[in-house]
Amino acid sequence: MVTFEFTVQDLARTRFAISPMWELVTSLRMLRDPQRAAMHIPWMRAALPIARRLELDAAFALTPSKGYIPDFLTPPPSSPVASIADELDRVRETPAAQLRADVTTLFGRRTPPDVVTALVTRPRPGLARLADCLTDYWQQTLEPHWPRIRALLEADLAYRAQRLTAGGQALLFADLHHALRWEGQRLEVEQAYRAHVALDGRGLLLVPSAFQWQTPASITNLPWQPTLLYPARGIGLLWEPERSPSAEALAAVLGRTRTHLLELLDAPRSTTELAARLGLSPGGVSQHLTALRDAGFVSARRQGRTVLYVRTALSDRLVAADGSPSMG
Repeated sequence: MVTFEFTVQDLARTRFAISPMWELVTSLRMLRDPQRAAMHIPWMRAALPIARRLELDAAFALTPSKGYIPDFLTPPPSSPVASIADELDRVRETPAAQLRADVTTLFGRRTPPDVVTALVTRPRPGLARLADCLTDYWQQTLEPHWPRIRALLEADLAYRAQRLTAGGQALLFADLHHALRWEGQRLEVEQAYRAHVALDGRGLLLVPSAFQWQTPASITNLPWQPTLLYPARGIGLLWEPERSPSAEALAAVLGRTRTHLLELLDAPRSTTELAARLGLSPGGVSQHLTALRDAGFVSARRQGRTVLYVRTALSDRLVAADGSPSMG
């Protein structure tokens, strides 16, 4: 059990942030133990062959499938949305004493692997090489998916901020995770180790995570700000494939006329052309086009006295189901 003791000052200084580095490190841990990957199987199938080709021996040695992760690999973010480049720079700048202390905490009396011993022996070049390898891993396995992951995490932050505003810490923590319990001015977190953390005016940093999807985790040791990492809402939807709707489904939402307009706008066409093809008045077609343009489904550009309309990339995806559907 980890217990965070709040003061009134801590309640005011509780903040939220997103950490790309935490996602990177916990994804490495997941690759070491595929049984933990139930929510991320589509990603893991693609990432595992890539990871096998990269020089990740030191990274894997430092990220066991469970238990302690060296804090220097996951420094709490200093800004609401940290960049992976900034976080990797912090890893490169880890003081040698911090590195030694974290490695000792991880391995205890066990002898570390040679790659970790080499890292501790020559920390500056070793940390630079480790950060470079993690950069390669990020770019090939996570960066292509980061906009989607980040959107999930930002949505969670917006939800949590609304809960905090509406009902304070009690409402914020009520549905954050079943392993958490808010008691008076104290937050209790069910974890595999014991710690009692008096926040002492530092506040608590809350970090939602996509890859830390089963249980919360915490960072409690100095010099870091006390941090709670927790599973974000909606992780089960993260890897759902994007599905293009059928013409019938699209028509049920937009209406048959607007759906037919989108089909016809695979190439630039004028209001007059469209009206003739649909058997409608130019004025009626113009109203539909205005609505579609306001929603981002079509673009328009004047050419001489004529305004031409064409589908946007968004509409291309919408009407791409089953080839080129026809409304008949």
